[in-house]
Amino acid sequence: MRVSDLIFLDSAGSSIPPAPVVDEVIGHLKRETEIGGYRAAAERRDDLEAGYGVLAEFFGCHPSEVAFTDSATRSWLAAFDAVPLEAGDRILVTEAEYGGNAIPVLRRAAETGAIVEVVPSDIHGQVDLDALHLDNRVKLISLVHVPTNGGLVNPVNEVTAAAHEVGALVLLDACQSTGQLDLRGLEYDMLACTGRKWLRGPRGTGALVVRDEVRERLHPRLVDLHSGEWTGPLEYRLRDDARVFELWECSIADRLGLIAAARYALDMGLDVIEAEVADRAKRLREGLRAIPGITVRDLGVRQSGIVTFTSDRVPALELKDRLWDLGVAVTVSQAGSTRIDMTRRGLDEVVRASPHYFVTPEEIDQALERISRIAR
Repeated sequence: MRVSDLIFLDSAGSSIPPAPVVDEVIGHLKRETEIGGYRAAAERRDDLEAGYGVLAEFFGCHPSEVAFTDSATRSWLAAFDAVPLEAGDRILVTEAEYGGNAIPVLRRAAETGAIVEVVPSDIHGQVDLDALHLDNRVKLISLVHVPTNGGLVNPVNEVTAAAHEVGALVLLDACQSTGQLDLRGLEYDMLACTGRKWLRGPRGTGALVVRDEVRERLHPRLVDLHSGEWTGPLEYRLRDDARVFELWECSIADRLGLIAAARYALDMGLDVIEAEVADRAKRLREGLRAIPGITVRDLGVRQSGIVTFTSDRVPALELKDRLWDLGVAVTVSQAGSTRIDMTRRGLDEVVRASPHYFVTPEEIDQALERISRIAR
């Protein structure tokens, strides 16, 4: 099946890269076959350096606050691992916490004696600001901006303002918001994201934003000859910008592809993308609510481009597979990815659809007709 035959509703999984991204990646790989990786990278030194400015424009931060990584996971782990923790320190997570974050949080808490606490959700499903019981023992709030299993958008600036009153850091998981929401103007201390989802970059790419004012409070542990300088037989000096969180080895082709993806989004307009995604998601939600036997599972006052639902008659995995056979790409989010939230709501799995701006309204309607056909 050709991609053009698909109604692609899985940009929250791994989206379809635009032609400039594909051309950049393939073009550089071809160049490496001609002159080798080192010389090919040297030819693009200026473009790679300019990439920090591109991402800074994209996130609304300073170039010195940007680090490139190979994934959202690597970004998040690098930042989390750098936060000093001692016995009795409090780490706050929300009910929307992602499993890939929860496991290292629980493991490090066990190692250090820190305490992990879950902040309850309010009646809308977003983090309950009134339940943020903060004191000077709170060292970190792990905040998922948009959960992997629903359309909720958590209030970032309000959480960060409260955290800063007690000197706590906020690590923002923007894995599912980067590329579909305009993140400029958000307040946080660290932000982790991927390239492969809504940003439409290559797989194996990510970024980390670390604010200049908090960097000295962090102690990155995974460092090398790129992150620092060996200044004497028993002496070293680390970088004084966010690139201290980078490692020397990376895929140059993929990094160039990520930069191209960010440029593509900026050229289109982050506000335009956000509005287009919201329009597609609204159309899909409203259509799903009109189908007998289908229940939309999204929470939140403000909702994102992720649309989740269940069928009374067809299990989620079966529904996903049958939609694929009909030319519609969706995925399934299971309890293990967001166990606190899914357990609270009594859900084992949900079908997740995530239409990007390149999905037409007519394609949304076609997908709804095919979902209705299966649900009957």
